This record gives sequence, C-alpha cells and structure tokens, in this order.
Amino acid sequence: MPPADAVFIHHPDAERYRFNEHHPFDPTRLITTRDLLIRSDALQGADIIAPTPASDEMILSIHRPDYVRTVRQLSQSNPSEAAITAAAKYGFTTDDTPYFEGMHEASAAIVGGSVHAAETVMSGKATRAFHMAGGLHHAFPDRGTGFCIYNDAAIAIEHIRSKYGTRILYIDTDVHHGDGVQWSFYSNEDVFTYSIHETGKFLFPGTGFVHERGMDAGVGACMNVPLEPYTEDDSWLEIFQSTVEEAARVFQPGLIISQHGCDAHAYDPLSHMHCSMRIYHEMPAIIKNLADRYSGGKWVALGGGGYDIWRVVPRAWSLVWLTMVGHPLAQHEPTASPPIAEDWKQAWAEHAGGDEQLPTHWHDDLQAWEPIPRRSIIEAANRQTQERVLQRI
Repeated sequence: MPPADAVFIHHPDAERYRFNEHHPFDPTRLITTRDLLIRSDALQGADIIAPTPASDEMILSIHRPDYVRTVRQLSQSNPSEAAITAAAKYGFTTDDTPYFEGMHEASAAIVGGSVHAAETVMSGKATRAFHMAGGLHHAFPDRGTGFCIYNDAAIAIEHIRSKYGTRILYIDTDVHHGDGVQWSFYSNEDVFTYSIHETGKFLFPGTGFVHERGMDAGVGACMNVPLEPYTEDDSWLEIFQSTVEEAARVFQPGLIISQHGCDAHAYDPLSHMHCSMRIYHEMPAIIKNLADRYSGGKWVALGGGGYDIWRVVPRAWSLVWLTMVGHPLAQHEPTASPPIAEDWKQAWAEHAGGDEQLPTHWHDDLQAWEPIPRRSIIEAANRQTQERVLQRI
C-alpha cells in the first residue's frame, strides 16, 4: 500500500497530563483542538491513531535511571517519604512543575506518541505526522522544568537518529527557548537544533542566545534566534523565513521535526510578544515547503506551549494539521478569514466563560489592535540579530 500523506496521533492518557486545577498547562487544549478539526470536517475521529505508551527503555535513551525511578514513585497516589524528599532534587517542588498522581503514565503516553509519529514517517508508512500532545522541550535528563517531565521530542529524535542514522533538523517555534532539546544534542553533528523565541534576557528559561552554536562535533549544528519583546508578525516572519531556510540549506536534513508552541501570540499571558494568528498560519507552510525540498516531504509536527486555551491554541494547532493535509481552510488569506465552525463555539461557550471568549474567525481582526510603540526600534534590533545569526552559520 502507498504511504498515507499525513497521520494524526493522540493517546487519551495524554489528557491526564495536568499538574493541578489552576495550572496554565491545561490538557483542555488537546480536546478543544481535536473537536475543532472534527467539526471543521478536517479530521475523522476514527482516523486518530492511539500509540503505545513509551517503555522505560525508550525513556532512558535521554533520561537518567534515578530520575525515571523518582517520577514513577511520585506518580503513585501516596508517594513514599523518600520520594517526596527526592522531589526537590529532580525539579518537582516548584510551582511550574509540581508532581502529580499518574504523571509517569501521562508522560509516557506523550513520549510514545512522539516516537510513534517519527517512526511512522521514517518507516515510510506516512509522509507527515502530527502529535499535538508532544513538544515538552524543557525537560532535562535529570530534571523536570518548565511544565515538562519527559522530553518527548529529544527521545523521538534519539530513536530515529540511532535506528536510521538520518540527519534531523529540529525546528522550535515556541516563544520559550527549546533548551532541553538543544542541550541533549549540543555536541551531536547529526542533529541540528533551531529555536526562534523571545530573548532569554526577559523570559524563561534565560538561554537561547546567538552565541549558543553547539560544541565539539556539534559546533554549527545549533541556531538560536532570540527576538525582542513585542515583536509583531512582519518582523517575526521575516526573521524566521530567512534563518530557518539557511539552517535547512546548510544542514540538508533527512527528517524535519518541528515544535509548534503558540505562545508568541499577543493574547498569551506568559510572554511579551505581539504576534497574531498570521504567524501560526504561515510557519507550518514554510516548514512543509522546507520538508518537500530537503527531506523528501518527511515532517513530524509536535505541539508545545500556548496558554490562551480558547482564543489561540485551538486555531494555531488546527492550522498545523490543516496545512499538513492541504485543507482549504489553510489556503485562505488572513484578510479573507473564514468563520470558525459555529457548532464548535456553541459546544464550548459555557466552558470558556461565554461566547465572547471564543474566536469568531480563523484569523484575528488586526484593525482592532492598538499599534505597538517603538515598532521600528524593535524591528531594527531583530534585524541585527538576524545578521548575527546568518554570519555565524
């Protein structure tokens, strides 16, 4: 049988990845996005593939045994005193990444989904795959941080790298630097990590500067593009287009894995950027084009951050899938934005706190937005960063 063009991967246990009731990392995002795609006639429920959760052996390809053991212990309904005492050592006593019951099982389901997506593409069963529960890019081998427990992206990359020996370009468009993935492959010449984000001078995790370019054999296989706070669409897209194109041209990947955190949107409460839905419409198209030209179309997309769970995340993540499958909703111009499915809004209005909390169209009405002061200064600073990045490639 010929390969499928694109597959949609989701395990129900990924929806158990919830730290507490008030935590901004809310799995409702997964449910509402999937529902929006179904109600927009872009996805059939029967076509969603449920992967096998990752084994400990797979998780241990990136994470330390003592760390995984502690995650398992803290996942129990009544963790032992020893496990609770160890929680601080591994990053699980902070407000951003507190331990919770069942966190190993939920995290293993997410890892399994990202590995399955990458394996499906590399084995030739599909050309493209989307796993929106993935993209937990901040987790380190021995520490949970930034809402991330297991680094599914790094584990998927390591699986493909070790099994197929292919060169992988990782593209991270989350507003926060993709630090956990970068450091996992910082000395590896076969994995190129690219991250565009708000500068670490003002935003977690405080890394991702232009001078971070890799070490030892991996020197040059790392590109960071830190942008100024209050960057808008035109500047973000100009810098992204030029730098990610150069990364792909120089590296010539056999597979592209992209992370689609959508927290650079102006509505997001955890960053300082001023972008609209336009960048989440155009970036997947740019990445798809790169995959078609450099990796035989092979492209795996993951989710990530995004904390305006009603107005932003469902639209942004839906646009990744719509672009993957060439749906008409992904082919419109921002100025001719079609309306959001009315039955989706009716289904979620009460949960969102009223119909006015939901978007009416696929794109934002930028005419209603206040102009950003110092726009020319911000754009000039970003171009200086662009020049520095391209000079170092």
